[in-house]
Amino acid sequence: MADETTVEEKIKEIMAKVLRQPDIVITPTTTFQDLKADSLDVVQILVALEDHYDLELMDDDLKDLKNLGEFIAYVTKKAGG
Repeated sequence: MADETTVEEKIKEIMAKVLRQPDIVITPTTTFQDLKADSLDVVQILVALEDHYDLELMDDDLKDLKNLGEFIAYVTKKAGG
């Protein structure tokens, strides 16, 4: 049951689905605002990641993240990658 998808690829896949942007482009400096993601979109992305990796993403940690580069690094660390 080896999942060869990196955390970054999984985040991009989930974001593309939730935001309905199949050709989504994510850079380390991209923000959720840049992608026009509202708070419900962000919650759906977080829940999908929590379910996929069986972890809990803490609101207190997330509020300090400035961009998707930091978000990807945070999720990677929490997922043990």
